[in-house]
Amino acid sequence: MRLPTLFSRLAAAIAGAGAATTAAAQGLPVIGAPVDRETGFQPAATELATDLQWLDGLLLVIITLISLFVMALLAVVIVRYNRRSNPEPAGFTHNTPIEVAWTVIPIVILVFIGAFSLPVLFKQQEIPQGEVIVKATGYQWYWGYEYVDEGIEFESFMIDGSYKIDDEAAGWGDDQEMSDAQVLTDVARAKLEYFGYDENAFLLATDTAVVVPTGKTVVVQVTAADVIHSWTIPSFGVKQDGVPGRLAELWFEVEEGMEGVYFGQCSELCGISHAYMPITVIAVTEDDYNVWLDDARAAAEAGEIIPKPRALRIASAN
Repeated sequence: MRLPTLFSRLAAAIAGAGAATTAAAQGLPVIGAPVDRETGFQPAATELATDLQWLDGLLLVIITLISLFVMALLAVVIVRYNRRSNPEPAGFTHNTPIEVAWTVIPIVILVFIGAFSLPVLFKQQEIPQGEVIVKATGYQWYWGYEYVDEGIEFESFMIDGSYKIDDEAAGWGDDQEMSDAQVLTDVARAKLEYFGYDENAFLLATDTAVVVPTGKTVVVQVTAADVIHSWTIPSFGVKQDGVPGRLAELWFEVEEGMEGVYFGQCSELCGISHAYMPITVIAVTEDDYNVWLDDARAAAEAGEIIPKPRALRIASAN
């Protein structure tokens, strides 16, 4: 289903959409998103992400201790064995205990790291039976999605100033040019608002979203139609390249109580607009997900844009 067939319907609906155009955060919190001038990980919403962040903390402790130890050795050598303190250097050529130590100790450290990192890797790579299966196909430069068992298929485009709603018919003035795509104009704000986001979601939000239930195993089949793309959601701890002609898989399970909006990006350089093909995933309760499935099937049959979950739209309208 191509978006150009939907633009006239969208433009006609703008006039009556004012009550439902508040920020998505008022309906469901935006949990997985980058924060300006901040460092560190986004909140972990899955067991995979929790494991990865814990492993990263463990490795940070290990490498910090190693760095401090090496710096201490350097300081000792600089102070104890400089020309003034040690005018007559030793003449030996080797030291067996030291040579054994600097061989065995790194091996022990690597085995220790492997004992914790390999289970995390295997947990990612061993794909369980999916309760929800979504096929994600990367295009230049947007994503296409198919709910394999539900007969739902749609495409997902970034919302920006040049998003092709008829701006004049919608009362926003002249149509925006592609040169305005990455500029946060009043028109871009209006388009974000129409889809339920505020300006903080600029260059992150998409017109449609992958909707998943919390507490359920979701398997995403990742491929591409033209060049290599990569599907990733940092808060889920998942990243998988989509290669043309191949079908790879990843899985995650959003923890119950972590209902919200999560953003990701294509993470494989794929052409001139690589930076502008974001990913939006909305996690909802199982009941809200089942309601959304019914709404999405009806929208697909009518040739309309796939809606956001009803709970999000109702909350936004309030």
